[in-house]
Amino acid sequence: MTFPVLKGASYILVHTPDMIVKNGTTCAVERETHPESEFLKEVTNHIRSYEEVVNYIPNQVYIGNNRPEELREIALPWCEYKMEGKRDGKRGEIMPQDEFLAMMQICDAFDLVKLKEDFVNNIRPNFEKNYPELAPFFGKLKGDNIDDANELIDSHHAEGLYHNDQLVGYVKRAHDVDVNLNAHTMFENLVVKASGVVAAVQLIRKENVNPLDIDYVIECSEEACGDMNQRGGGNFAKAIAEMAGLQNASGSDTRGFCAGPTHALINAAALVKSGIYKNVMVVAGGASAKLGMNAKDHVKKGLPVLEDVVGGFAVLVSENDGVNPIIRTDLTGKHSVGTGSSPQAVMTALITSGLDRANLKITDVDVYSVEMQNPDITKPAGAGDVPEANYKMIGALAVKRGDLEKKELKNFVSEKGIPGWAPTQGHIPSGVPYIGFGIDDLTSGDKNRAMVVGKGSLFLGRMTNLFDGVSFIVERNQGVEEEAAAVSKEEIKKIIAESMKKLAQDMLIEE
Repeated sequence: MTFPVLKGASYILVHTPDMIVKNGTTCAVERETHPESEFLKEVTNHIRSYEEVVNYIPNQVYIGNNRPEELREIALPWCEYKMEGKRDGKRGEIMPQDEFLAMMQICDAFDLVKLKEDFVNNIRPNFEKNYPELAPFFGKLKGDNIDDANELIDSHHAEGLYHNDQLVGYVKRAHDVDVNLNAHTMFENLVVKASGVVAAVQLIRKENVNPLDIDYVIECSEEACGDMNQRGGGNFAKAIAEMAGLQNASGSDTRGFCAGPTHALINAAALVKSGIYKNVMVVAGGASAKLGMNAKDHVKKGLPVLEDVVGGFAVLVSENDGVNPIIRTDLTGKHSVGTGSSPQAVMTALITSGLDRANLKITDVDVYSVEMQNPDITKPAGAGDVPEANYKMIGALAVKRGDLEKKELKNFVSEKGIPGWAPTQGHIPSGVPYIGFGIDDLTSGDKNRAMVVGKGSLFLGRMTNLFDGVSFIVERNQGVEEEAAAVSKEEIKKIIAESMKKLAQDMLIEE
């Protein structure tokens, strides 16, 4: 059986220090409820510079310059570890805020983003140098008079854009009365689109992909775009494809909270496996609302505000090339409606259902990629080490099934797991961060099988209390195999011979 492959992956971070305070939900709610709080007075003193963000080792891991295993050798908090990082990574980049504001403007299709003229003049050279792929849209980067900015912002007709704590522009509302097109929502959606475009461009650049070869795009972030008649009508995917030059692609949005990316990758694999499309890009922009989500705990403990980046990624799923890791579409796991919500029931459904169909043990998987949140962020906030907790549950399940001796449980966590490194942007850390490393490990590395697991909390949407999750197995490619049902050359010859014989007989009868 021929399976689709993971052909490439990109990962991007955008340093957005001003958005933490101005647009992140934690600071926005605090400003609304306790405008004179000590937290609001103190938070700006804990915001890192761009250089500090680049030199933060989990961020270097995210863009592919360092391996996640290196984090095991470094004591927490990692924000105190000194290193010299790079903007450009093996699989992506860390983008500065000023260039991102320019990206938001060129991604704006309805003239909603206004930027100060001197700001645009200063940023244009760097932006055009760093993103030559977007040359067809450079004309959209233009400066304006923004003397009306404060009035529009105060009346909630616009959302301010800031750099170095200075107002440099704004995003206007797109409708007078539609809350789905108000300034705040348009700001958030443009952040998603712009960061998704950066991820798509990086995938094309790093993996040397021909943009015209992409047939379909699936966007899997956690925001939704639409209007009062269809709040989540979409379509981020096609909007990103347009900017990235994917002229032959269509697309749609897939949502599933944190599990969305894994759902999207399974959908992409199914589209390729079925032959509907040859190359499908799964892409996600980041969430400005989650910036500084745990900032209160970080500030209280004297730490920097570590949730200071918007994340994004893109993954290319393609037809089997005989080289890249295959997605075993026959070995997926899922949390079904009847599964239940206990941790044991969830893990059993996600981890073992796919393995059982291939008579595999939990220990037959070389590495599990779960919720790869950075513990530097989550532990000070009281959420513990999320990846480690997942690995302990998987190990306990292995013991319960008889796949693992109890005395080997501690080793299981270190042998089958990897430290978390991804920013806590919901969908961003969920299974997907390992895929880039997985492509390396399952081609030139020493791994043969990995499992990607995505989990989501559906109660957040207030439509159901059900849990959610899906998983899939990735394996080293053994070379393209012919379909079992494929017609052989000998069979083709036989069919042709029989057809010719019948044709000759028919001609004789007619005579």
